[in-house]
Amino acid sequence: MKNFIYIIGCSALLTSCHLYSNYERPEGLTKGMENLYRNDSAQAVAAADTTNFGNTPWQEVFTDPQLQDLITKALANNTDLRSIDLTIQQAEAGLKVSRLAYFPMLTIGGQGTISSWDFGKATKTYSFPLEATWQIGSFGSLRNTKKASEMSLEMAKAGKQAGRTSIIAAVANLYYTLQMLDEQLKTTESTVAIWAENVRVMELMKTAAMTNEAAVGQAKANYYSLQSSLPTLRQNITQTENALCSLLHEAPHTIARGQFNADSFPAQYSTGVPLQLLANRPDVRAAELQLAKSFYNINEAKAAFYPSLTIGAQASWTNNAGMIVNPGKILSSAFASLTQPIFMNGRLQANLKVSKLEYENAQLQFEQKLLDAGKEVSNALTDYQAAEARQALRQKQVETLTTTLANTQELFQRSSSTTYLEILTAQQSLIQAQLNLIQDKFDKVQAAISLYQALGGGREM
Repeated sequence: MKNFIYIIGCSALLTSCHLYSNYERPEGLTKGMENLYRNDSAQAVAAADTTNFGNTPWQEVFTDPQLQDLITKALANNTDLRSIDLTIQQAEAGLKVSRLAYFPMLTIGGQGTISSWDFGKATKTYSFPLEATWQIGSFGSLRNTKKASEMSLEMAKAGKQAGRTSIIAAVANLYYTLQMLDEQLKTTESTVAIWAENVRVMELMKTAAMTNEAAVGQAKANYYSLQSSLPTLRQNITQTENALCSLLHEAPHTIARGQFNADSFPAQYSTGVPLQLLANRPDVRAAELQLAKSFYNINEAKAAFYPSLTIGAQASWTNNAGMIVNPGKILSSAFASLTQPIFMNGRLQANLKVSKLEYENAQLQFEQKLLDAGKEVSNALTDYQAAEARQALRQKQVETLTTTLANTQELFQRSSSTTYLEILTAQQSLIQAQLNLIQDKFDKVQAAISLYQALGGGREM
């Protein structure tokens, strides 16, 4: 009989060995994902070195001192990040509970009674028990529960890292949006002043019979159109400042900022090895941690099929041990129980099936998260390349139109073949090109910020 029990115990231990295995990324899971972003756009702007833009500290990417102050404030005060900190504390508490499950539970109590038979002499009994209970559980159950809790904690930390990346990118975007709007407002205000002078000149020319009322009316219409854009620009600036203040967890106020500089970012980027890089992106890492957690949940569901062991012991100071003893004596006892599930109404099988389905779903979500991350990097690289090309061409357009305007004004002064309308047309073309150049520079800045966010930049290294 002893040999039979020994054989059964050894078989159970061998069968349950896989319950103590650690998570490893499934083979073939990322097959075909070696090139997660398009080679044509990546090769156009990526350098061949090993330094990765996503691993660059945010202080080295955003060098504007005022922007650095804003990012520092946001990381310290933002409500979402502080809420994530509370989530991490909850996960740490859950992990502590899982770890303490390895230790026995100790309880102490006391009870006493006074009894009398037919109003006779009262009998007093008392007991002060100290009990220890150790629920070892089934094979691997405690261990896999703890590992799942560890994954939950790491997921919460990855969520904080993702939150940091989002906050840094959001603050930078809003800051550069303010600078871009400042440039647009400055250019528009100078344009309004130019058109006010144009209207004055056109009215003088009409008085001198050098132009007609229609031309003067058209000039006034352009002047009023430009004036009407000023309140909209100021409104956009105020709303952008308010949005930035919300990220800083501050009441709305004016944001101090420097001059718009779209050339403070690197001219080339090293994007790194796609899979190796993007696996470190916080949201991608969180997706794989969820996959690992599902792996341990499967092991925990399997462990429920094995016997569960409970060991306990009790010692008490009592005078109630079958007969009244005064003074009391120490009474001690120990017990052990082994419970093997046999019929659980299909619950164990159902839990195991649910755990396996959750694992398959987590695997799909991890694959999709990698693909989405690759798409975001590819889009950001393409956007940066396109914005850089547009900026270079637009700069040439502005330079050409500046020369054209100067030539037109000179011809108007020296020759009667050039009309003042041609000067107005040249001015209007130049102003529009200047506004477009500001937008192109901002698009390049936004693409650089998007690339930094897509590569998981801003992590606590």
